[in-house]
Amino acid sequence: MIVVDGVSKTFKLTRKQRKEMGRQFTGSSIDALKNVSFTCEPGRIFCLLGPNGAGKTTALRIIATMLRPTEGHVTVDGLDTRRQGRAVRRVLGFSTGATALYDRLTPNELVLYYARLNGIPDREAKRRRDAFFDMLDVNSFADRRISKLSTGMRQKVSITRTLIHRPSVLVFDEATAGLDVMAAQSIHNLMRQLRDEGRTVLFSTHRMDEVELLADDLAILHEGALCYRGTYDAFHAAMQADTLEEEFIRVIEDVGGPTGNGHAVHLTTGTEETP
Repeated sequence: MIVVDGVSKTFKLTRKQRKEMGRQFTGSSIDALKNVSFTCEPGRIFCLLGPNGAGKTTALRIIATMLRPTEGHVTVDGLDTRRQGRAVRRVLGFSTGATALYDRLTPNELVLYYARLNGIPDREAKRRRDAFFDMLDVNSFADRRISKLSTGMRQKVSITRTLIHRPSVLVFDEATAGLDVMAAQSIHNLMRQLRDEGRTVLFSTHRMDEVELLADDLAILHEGALCYRGTYDAFHAAMQADTLEEEFIRVIEDVGGPTGNGHAVHLTTGTEETP
């Protein structure tokens, strides 16, 4: 289980960053998250949905102990991320497209290396590796150097590395960004299997098709604040627009006004940036 309770995160900006914000920006900091609360339950897939810059990546990095909240607190399987960071990392797997891999290693070598870091005996590590490689179709390139792999191949290796220690809580940040349909489908199937095993699964996206395919529970972030929190079924039943994308735009505009420069939010491509 993940419990996010009243979390806010403020980034102080350097002089260069303030200049890059443009003349209209007069502050010295940015509020990336504003009093955000939600709970991710075991055996369910929780989707964190929002446009670029909404604060999704910041929230996930706080959960993964990579950032400390300015206010509020987070627990993962009952462990406090501020005071028990090492213990949190033992029970949590965090996958993001921004994670670097060792280019000179092969997928086989990399996954076994991370298994050994987690104290997993080689025989058990190889058994787990083989199971994940079969599921994600990695075997055909398992002995190539990672520097020679495509984006989709590298993402599959990264996810296997994330899962090798059998974490009870899984966090996926834009796990299918830039992947083809077949690669994305294998990751979707993996998320469903992890849910069915009773694990806690949290993923961020701005792809409407992924929300429809995977989400049991849903939170919508816009400009660092929650616009919606509840089940996907309840969200869908209360829709006032004809499509999920149109309903998403309606919700965030009702809460925070027109987005950005007044143009519609597009949710199918792109990656999120945080200060």
